[in-house]
Amino acid sequence: MIEVLKTNIATGKLEIVEGITKGVWINIVEPTSEEIQYISHKLNVEENLLRYPLDIAEKAHIDTDDDNVLITVDVPITEFKGERKVYSTIPLGMLLIRDDYFVTISQSRIDVVNEVLNSIKIFDIFTDKKSRLVFQILYKIASDYIRYIGYISKDIDSFEKNMHKAMKNDELLYLLDFEKTMIYFNASIKANQTVLRKINRGKIIKLYDEDEDILDDTIIENTQAIEMVQTYSEILNGIIDIFGTIVSNNLNTVMKFLTSVTIIIAVPTMISSFGGMNVEFPFFSTRIGFYIILIIAVICTILATLWFKKKDML
Repeated sequence: MIEVLKTNIATGKLEIVEGITKGVWINIVEPTSEEIQYISHKLNVEENLLRYPLDIAEKAHIDTDDDNVLITVDVPITEFKGERKVYSTIPLGMLLIRDDYFVTISQSRIDVVNEVLNSIKIFDIFTDKKSRLVFQILYKIASDYIRYIGYISKDIDSFEKNMHKAMKNDELLYLLDFEKTMIYFNASIKANQTVLRKINRGKIIKLYDEDEDILDDTIIENTQAIEMVQTYSEILNGIIDIFGTIVSNNLNTVMKFLTSVTIIIAVPTMISSFGGMNVEFPFFSTRIGFYIILIIAVICTILATLWFKKKDML
């Protein structure tokens, strides 16, 4: 899908326009080969620059080709494994083609881009100011990481409330998803930080005085995201260790309970077995003998149950 946008100077709003002219923002989502070829031909840019961000394994970096600059960064996204929600990252490419066009490209629709498109109330969007647009998107990406870490924190808190009952592999897989997310986030945010530092040197794209505050705020947000990921990674590692101990204790409790029940059940069985032996016991050969055996079995069972409860085994 190709979406062409341009700022209406009169209203200050982004509008979808037809035709590609200078000063537009071209948002490309999940493009086909024909669309990539069309954009490549229309903008006179190498196809490779358009295809790099479509590789899921592509890491954050900066490519330059003549007057064209491709900035690839990792963006957080939400995915689903069955009914379970998991978080991951996906590459987003921002291509500055000479002083004429600004292109964003990704293999699926990204919330960050949509948020920038709808964030005119927070900061003005001017499609002809490409450097500022890059910084605004980078700022939203850094803020998104912090927001996603907040979601993960709430999920972890919810998991902790039910952790003491954990006995299944599902809970362990849930924790492993969190750990994988933290690993992905940590690697992605650090790679994004490297890109931000390169941009901050002013050698990749032009830095204007009015845009430096946005870039500084972006670096601060990204640094905060790195610290939060490291903190929650340590917390998560501690939870995983505690989780293993809790599962082991829960298993020991179940085994202790089953052992106690087995012993209690064995008591009346043993007593009735004695009564059924081919040995004469007083009263056992009479009608009252059955009731005597029954009473003894009940009393012994009650005593055994009380003893196990006292030892906290039931």
